[in-house]
Amino acid sequence: MAVVIDTVAAGRPRHPEKAHRPDQPALRKPDWIRVKAPVSRGYAETQRIVRENGLHTVCEEAGCPNIGECWEKKHATFMIMGDTCTRACAFCNVKTGIPGALDAMEPRHVAEATEKLGLAHVVVTSVDRDDLDDGGAAHFAAVIGAIRARCPNTTIEVLTPDFLRKDGAVDIVAAAKPDIFNHNLETVPSKYLTVRPGARYFASIRVLQRVKEIDPSSFTKSGIMVGLGEERNEVLQVMDDLRAANVDFLTIGQYLQPSRKHHPVVRFVPPDEFKALEAVAYAKGFAMVSASPLTRSSHHAGEDFARLKALRAPR
Repeated sequence: MAVVIDTVAAGRPRHPEKAHRPDQPALRKPDWIRVKAPVSRGYAETQRIVRENGLHTVCEEAGCPNIGECWEKKHATFMIMGDTCTRACAFCNVKTGIPGALDAMEPRHVAEATEKLGLAHVVVTSVDRDDLDDGGAAHFAAVIGAIRARCPNTTIEVLTPDFLRKDGAVDIVAAAKPDIFNHNLETVPSKYLTVRPGARYFASIRVLQRVKEIDPSSFTKSGIMVGLGEERNEVLQVMDDLRAANVDFLTIGQYLQPSRKHHPVVRFVPPDEFKALEAVAYAKGFAMVSASPLTRSSHHAGEDFARLKALRAPR
């Protein structure tokens, strides 16, 4: 297991708000969780392009287990508005603290990196920026516009924060017309206080519902983690709430504990249970479902979006 309570700059801990917590138990990972270390030439080339453009990726910051596979194919999820989040979710490996000012050149740099990587589909996410009046919505829109101008054939997926108490923020991002709008619920309502304390479950549902109100033809997506101590009936209720908001695409993956200071893994869910959840989700009406131990929001995002569009195409 990676240790992330480390020093990243001038002796500052990566997670100061977690540094004094007691160590949590760490379960031994089962065989189905194992992934290969990233060592390919494609991985190195993707890393070089990201570094040259001064960008952050959620692949690195969140310690995604699929980084080797995705970067080998030159697929990366850009994390805009810096590498420091204003929240301190118990599951997350992204650094917490006071963020710096927005980089006005970032939209251009993201567009340039998209072009250099030759991306047919790009995913753009961000840290939470509760310090900004619009939560960073206008910056999201600027990034979408820059990519559209430089790479008109690239489809764009955004994975946004909840824009909690930022009136009109969702509308700003939706007006920029990303090809798919993703906002993750992360877990079931009963776990929000301990897992996602800065967020509100029904506010997150409302984000997805609002996108569909603005444009009923838009594609929406959301995801949750399992293994945090949730009950199966709670997961099924989340599915119903998402379908009530007309969400098209659901992802379900295994929670992996970044360090002993983070929320513990209560259980490693076996692959057959993921298959069962996938079947239930399809029965509830989702157009697309991705459910497996290593499923993440951006994993195979391009291929999945192409399939999602094909499902809606006229026969």
